[in-house]
Amino acid sequence: MAIDLTYAPEVTALIEKTRAFTRDVVLPIEDKHGGDIAVAGGDATRIEMQTAAKAAGVFAPHAPIEYGGHGLNMSDRAPVFEEAGYSLFGPTALNIAAPDEGNVHMLAHVANAAQKEQFLAPLARGDKRSAFAMTEPAPGAGSDPSALNTRAEKAPGGWKINGKKWFITGADGAGFFIIMARTSGEPGQRGGATMFLAPAESPGLIVGRHIGTLDKSMIGGHCEVTFEDLFVPGEAVLGEVDQGFAYAQVRLGPARMTHVMRWLGAARRGHDIAVARVAEREGFGSKLGDLGMIQKMIADNEIDIAATRALLVQACWELDQGGHASNSTSIAKTYAAEAIFRIVDRSIQMCGGIGVSDDLPLARLSREVRPFRVYDGPSEVHRWAIAKRVVGAARRAARDGA
Repeated sequence: MAIDLTYAPEVTALIEKTRAFTRDVVLPIEDKHGGDIAVAGGDATRIEMQTAAKAAGVFAPHAPIEYGGHGLNMSDRAPVFEEAGYSLFGPTALNIAAPDEGNVHMLAHVANAAQKEQFLAPLARGDKRSAFAMTEPAPGAGSDPSALNTRAEKAPGGWKINGKKWFITGADGAGFFIIMARTSGEPGQRGGATMFLAPAESPGLIVGRHIGTLDKSMIGGHCEVTFEDLFVPGEAVLGEVDQGFAYAQVRLGPARMTHVMRWLGAARRGHDIAVARVAEREGFGSKLGDLGMIQKMIADNEIDIAATRALLVQACWELDQGGHASNSTSIAKTYAAEAIFRIVDRSIQMCGGIGVSDDLPLARLSREVRPFRVYDGPSEVHRWAIAKRVVGAARRAARDGA
């Protein structure tokens, strides 16, 4: 089987333009404001950066061409997203930050023509932001989506939604919400979920407090959202009734991989900073970069970067072939979330005291990448799913051979 890891000339050009734009335009904004998007100016700064990205020809690499994007597949997105992720604000500047990037992907695959015009088009252009409202306080849906508690009941002309969500990324300032609600069955049962589209100004849709978290670079925060007799018309159903969990898989696998791409870029920045420092910093009679213990950390970082990329390439290839790639995306997400944190952590260690200070960006990079081991499924849940698939395959093989 032939393996070709090269990129088309237009993709290579976009990678280079994204690298230059991120380092020349976006990094100075991030560094000036300590990686905190709210301190940097929130939506006003987002619009400023996105206007610059459009002028540079690097905006919306993931979005369909008919909506102003570059239409890249998953494999071609990987190096572009990684270069954007070199700055914590880079994904926002290119309109590829979570949750908007994942919502663009899902709407492009699931929405009907009218929904694409109303919701996808302004989202892809950066005219609006969005939120994906699925996670709930206990005992509701979290790592186990079947625990979904928010309920949608039939009403004249549409549906009424009641429930509470939390950790809804980007909710403050979002133009619309994609809401996961139960339309049949009971919490704990598989299936029975439906996705609904609702403009943010809809009566009964209430954005509450920001939940304080380690990370500060995601615009709109992580918020509590309450639905109190929120009415949505019948045409607000995204896809088909009771098929919401199936549609979520259209979004979640690719979204996990784009998280890997972006945060791998951030980890690379940390590694580059540490290597540049130990190459010149003297101690114990030599350059730190010539000492064995430092060299081990450098080598381990290089191994983690290379392994993360390799797993990402495999998972993205499977997604581009039209598969769910459930196992490959779980493996890549779990390994990458842990490896990316290790890379940044070693980088801090190599830099010593200055590594934990605000004089370098390493401490804020550590703050940003740590939650990835929880976001989009904790490592433990992915390990359980991987093992369950392997054991299930072994049992099927034993039955078939009997």
